[in-house]
Amino acid sequence: MFCMRTILVCLFAMLTFGSCKKKDDAGAAKTMLKVKYGTDVRQAMDIYLPANRNTATTPVLILIHGGGWTEGSRSDLNAVVDTLQRRMPDYAICNISYRLAANGQNIFPAQENDVKAAVEFIFNKQTEYGISNHFALLGASAGAHLALLHTYKYSSPVKIKAVVSFFGPTELVQMYNNPPNPLIPLLLAGVTGGTPTSNSAIYQQSSPYNFVVAGASPTLLLHGSNDVVVAASQSSILHDKLNSVSVPNQYVLYPGAGHGDWTSAVYTDAFLKVETFIKQYNP
Repeated sequence: MFCMRTILVCLFAMLTFGSCKKKDDAGAAKTMLKVKYGTDVRQAMDIYLPANRNTATTPVLILIHGGGWTEGSRSDLNAVVDTLQRRMPDYAICNISYRLAANGQNIFPAQENDVKAAVEFIFNKQTEYGISNHFALLGASAGAHLALLHTYKYSSPVKIKAVVSFFGPTELVQMYNNPPNPLIPLLLAGVTGGTPTSNSAIYQQSSPYNFVVAGASPTLLLHGSNDVVVAASQSSILHDKLNSVSVPNQYVLYPGAGHGDWTSAVYTDAFLKVETFIKQYNP
């Protein structure tokens, strides 16, 4: 009798402690670094969960770094994480890395597939992480291209509610044929495995512009007028396409700004617009 009573008391204590621990975890902010969503070393993310989160109302913002699809890492956006946490403390933030194209390896659509896998991984962790199915994407340069591509191309397992592009490529054939500098065609040929003539399918399938339809997710486009890596026309043509099918969007062109080498005043304005936009469409 004594042993059975002891077992029951211990079991009750374990269950009580377990439930309290779960509640305490959800009540406190939590950071998880180098969370793997695949087997490659670059298929990983850093996750920042807010305090008092829950599966009904805690929105998710996924960040995707740039680097021409050939370099860079999620650590490049650590300052952005800090900025967004201060502005949007109730949001869960996932900062992802992905495989990089190099020497004929991991060419398109490897990066597209990695973003899809990362989104699916986060979606499947909703209950464990205490997050909702309200997802938004934000990317810079090549990361913006990947954010736009995923948003317009995929609606399963979750439709992205809003997407933000910092100077991202949108239509790769035009980018190849009308480059802002002579290195761009070489870069595109390297990451796609060909030219628009030799490999037209991958250029078509990798261009967010081609997947815009009525009902696409609201889009915020931020670009500098003097960008010599991704021409501002890449955002303006997408803006026109979104308008043509009545998709809510905002295009902000910063006069004199280049490819990310923006002044603090420009970045302050940009992140104010990001905050307002994301809160409007992915509250």
